[in-house]
Amino acid sequence: MALSLLQKAQIWLLKAVAGLFLKLFQLFSSRKPGLSGKKLPPVTDPLLLLSATQLARKIRRKEVSSVEVVQAYIDRIQEVNPLLNAVVKDRFAAALQEAAQVDKLIEEESGGEEVLEDRLPLLGVPLSVKEAFALQGMPFTAGLFSRRGIIANVDAPPVALLKRAGAIPLGVTNTSELCMWMESHNHLYGITKNPYDLERIPGGSSGGEGSILGGAGAVIGIGSDIGGSIRMPCFFNGIFGHKTTPGVVSSDNQYPPFSGRQEEYLSTGPMCRYAEDLLPMLKIMAGPNAHMLSLNTKVDLKKLRFFTVPHSGCLLTTPVSKELVDIQKKVVERLEADLGVKVQEVHFPELRYGFQMWDTYLGLPDKEGKSPRAFAALLGEPGPPVRPLWELLKWMLGKSKHTMAAIGLALMEMTHVSKPSSSIIQKKEKLQKEVEELLGNDGVFLYPSHPRVAPKHHHPLFTFFDFTYTGILNILGLPVTQCPLGLSEEGLPLGVQVVAGKLQDHLTLALALYLEKTFGGWRDPGAN
Repeated sequence: MALSLLQKAQIWLLKAVAGLFLKLFQLFSSRKPGLSGKKLPPVTDPLLLLSATQLARKIRRKEVSSVEVVQAYIDRIQEVNPLLNAVVKDRFAAALQEAAQVDKLIEEESGGEEVLEDRLPLLGVPLSVKEAFALQGMPFTAGLFSRRGIIANVDAPPVALLKRAGAIPLGVTNTSELCMWMESHNHLYGITKNPYDLERIPGGSSGGEGSILGGAGAVIGIGSDIGGSIRMPCFFNGIFGHKTTPGVVSSDNQYPPFSGRQEEYLSTGPMCRYAEDLLPMLKIMAGPNAHMLSLNTKVDLKKLRFFTVPHSGCLLTTPVSKELVDIQKKVVERLEADLGVKVQEVHFPELRYGFQMWDTYLGLPDKEGKSPRAFAALLGEPGPPVRPLWELLKWMLGKSKHTMAAIGLALMEMTHVSKPSSSIIQKKEKLQKEVEELLGNDGVFLYPSHPRVAPKHHHPLFTFFDFTYTGILNILGLPVTQCPLGLSEEGLPLGVQVVAGKLQDHLTLALALYLEKTFGGWRDPGAN
């Protein structure tokens, strides 16, 4: 089914906008002082090298106090955050008080360790929180300058559940402006950096989370994902992250709020350095919906069916780099050698239209006919919608409170047509059917996380279609675990997406444990 003339015109226009961004950025962006040569200090405190599961066990057994653990992470944040700009507001004093209360509770508990583990599985463990989630008493802006000063007066449901399980929030982390870009940069908090190379991006929109976790300033965190906002930061920062099957973990009390049909494609999930923390975090964050997933089911990897999809075939995206092609092949080779399985290579021709599908479906109205809130309107809150061309002129003069990425998205929004393309709808439905039939309830496929390792700052302005390697999986509503696979020759994280059928999250989480054991998992960026 060929693209219509209108669709071809839209693609041409989007490419032209990318070219315009490149020229404008070269003309008007001011050069920042170079960061080459600067490096994160290595981890020296052994407490920072334990998983949340291990830390909770040691705290329950009084082998270490919660105060000691929380202080170790506070010290690490104070050491690395001046370089990373990942944590934008801390609550260190309150966290230490809460840790002292935990230690007192453990001293007074008469029911034993098992009672504590069952009731408070993360008791005393530090937690970082994406600033787009409501965390009571903390900023709640999603990086929008006009929301400066807004403080959350409640906890978002998954944050509340993690706190109820005993986790202690240390602070909130940076995002892209309104959580709709691949780089965590805004004019309220500034730009966040990648712990493996300060001249590179940590991803977005959960980039502050990815950066502080990758830099060992946190052990567990929480992110949200509507186009790759958990998986790209996890990939770029060498950590684990899980995009949950939509509808399992609550997405309430996030900013910006979902509208239209966006709730169908938005997922909230865990981010962490150690794979063994994914499953217990997801159990907690799912709350009353945990029964929807088979999280207590033991997975025999040898009985799964494995597939690999090497690329999307999309002409809009950058070709997948050789180092990422090679590492995915190595995963296939290890699976076949270690498990005795056959990994079948498959191709889905409709994947080449991934951007058009994502763009179309995020703009669809809900069942009541209400369309999603316009991005330009959200940018202007609490005032009137921004005027993208006027904002672009202000940016050229250094007067805009918005980033070039946000202005560019508002400009792209102007190219949208009111009626969705029937051919794109048909292609998505065909792809959905093919993928679900392939996976069933025992299939898993590997898919590139991104066409290349973490780009340099601002570079996504010129290659913004590359996010469709993650975005298309939101539209398909599938659970995905992002897994690190060691480092490139440049010392940058490699990785792969592990995808399963709807509600089969336990399969990808089980494979994450295998991949961590096989490829080494997270690496200390200060030791490389």
